[in-house]
Amino acid sequence: MGLLARADATRLAALFPDLPEHALLRGPETGAVMVRGRQGGTGAPFNLGEMSVTRCSVQLASGAVGHAHVQGRDKAHARRAAVIDALLQGDDSLRATVLKPLAEAEAARRQARAAKAGATKVEFFTMVRGED
Repeated sequence: MGLLARADATRLAALFPDLPEHALLRGPETGAVMVRGRQGGTGAPFNLGEMSVTRCSVQLASGAVGHAHVQGRDKAHARRAAVIDALLQGDDSLRATVLKPLAEAEAARRQARAAKAGATKVEFFTMVRGED
């Protein structure tokens, strides 16, 4: 689900353009959630701020239920992710046609960001002066 939620909405729509027949259990709706953080990853939690999130729940004709929460206000993205979640409960072919390309794109994005950050890395060292 994280992969579908983080995916670019246009890329997801291109990989899975046609939605099968489904019923909306909870139509796409936008709300806000509180984002919390921890200083240093281990300190006491604090409220960082609010973030908009869109959620959706669907049921396929087969009875499979899918849920999705995506960052932002894109209702079509949330609906498509929920339908794919429901389809993944019975159809493994979507893993190769939808999830694998999304995972590869995410890995490439992360690698490019790490390379860009790595280019600005500064290494500090101490030289020994020899005045013992």
